[in-house]
Amino acid sequence: MYSLLIRCYLVIGVAVFFISTSAILVKLSQSPASVIAFYRLLFSVLIMAPLFVFTRRREEGKPTKESWFYSILAGVLLAFHFILWFESLRFTSVTSSTVMVTLQPIFAVVGAYLFFKEKVSLVEGICILLAIAGSFVIGWGDLLISGQALLGDALALLACLFITVYLLCGQRVRDSISLITYTFIVYSVSTITLFLYVLLTKESLIPSYQHEWTYFILLAIFPTLLGHSLLNWSLKFVSTTVISMAILFEPIGAATLAYLLLNEKVSIMQVIGSCIIFLGVSLYLLQKRKNTLSKHKGISLSNKFMKV
Repeated sequence: MYSLLIRCYLVIGVAVFFISTSAILVKLSQSPASVIAFYRLLFSVLIMAPLFVFTRRREEGKPTKESWFYSILAGVLLAFHFILWFESLRFTSVTSSTVMVTLQPIFAVVGAYLFFKEKVSLVEGICILLAIAGSFVIGWGDLLISGQALLGDALALLACLFITVYLLCGQRVRDSISLITYTFIVYSVSTITLFLYVLLTKESLIPSYQHEWTYFILLAIFPTLLGHSLLNWSLKFVSTTVISMAILFEPIGAATLAYLLLNEKVSIMQVIGSCIIFLGVSLYLLQKRKNTLSKHKGISLSNKFMKV
């Protein structure tokens, strides 16, 4: 149990690193937000298709009606999450946008309690508030810049709500459906949703520059297949709240990449906020591990008692 938890945390760490590249690639692209999101998911589906066909032949049974419902809902939510978040990057900085979009613990704690009756201890609650405080410290400067920056932050916060419900849907069905099947259904539904949205908004599906295709493919490979897909795998072993806490590391990675690749300056407030986030997330994960080990020991002692 302990070794599985460690592996799961490592996988989540790798996923968050790759997700951190998303904002940079979107910022570099000059295509409309909905078009970027559409091609990101389309290429993801095309890359996954052979693997999905191969694994489906070996899987027993079919997804239940409940699995289909939550998978389709997750796909629609993911599509609009991308639209809202990518649009927010047009109005505010990479750092501020990723800070707002990673405030998932606020929604995840409430959602996990309503859907799964998961309770948060006092210590875990303090850790969550500490990490969220770090996010506000990072984004504080951008919040005061202009009305456009505030609009970007509001769009990112709404995108945060959508991605949290998306993760809750995944947690609901991951025990009854394989990772490949679930991910392929979700990405396919997202692609169809985004295609319809692009048609309704009359955006051009032909990029203005050839290098845009490179950004679309990189978005499909790194933040999607090596980011979101790994998080979907983790949902079978940890709760949405744990993943939402880990995603609070994303602003640190995004801010670092923005500094190195986009020459966005890193302020002292961003450094302080990053340290607070790191402290809050680390303490939360340690407390979660402690609680998991305590439960595991309790179950083991109970089993021994029953055998006696």
